[in-house]
Amino acid sequence: MKDFKKYYIISAPPEEVYLALTTPATIHLWSGEEAEMSTEPGSEFALWEGSISGKNLEFEEGKKIVQKWYFGDQEEDSIVTIKLHPHKNGTSVELRHINIPDDDYEDIVDGWDSYYFGSLQDFYG
Repeated sequence: MKDFKKYYIISAPPEEVYLALTTPATIHLWSGEEAEMSTEPGSEFALWEGSISGKNLEFEEGKKIVQKWYFGDQEEDSIVTIKLHPHKNGTSVELRHINIPDDDYEDIVDGWDSYYFGSLQDFYG
């Protein structure tokens, strides 16, 4: 199991970035894919045609998202924590993803950089 932590700068205020990460219609706009998402703790979510799925654990509007990501029958929960901080250029996104299976680590890191936050950065250009 490996952990990943990184900061990304998004050219939009934290409230907008939060909505972009939690509203299915907006996720579709920046990702190009349909999304199942709710801000109800305990609800299931699915992104990128189900290639990412899990359970929503905690939300702090405009500030924080905590999710459990599913990786097969893994014993330890893989937890994603996204914190949004105001930044002079918009939002500083603090990403922490723990307990990533070793075999999936490189793909997950590339996904965060290229598809998830890379797409969001492009969207807000």
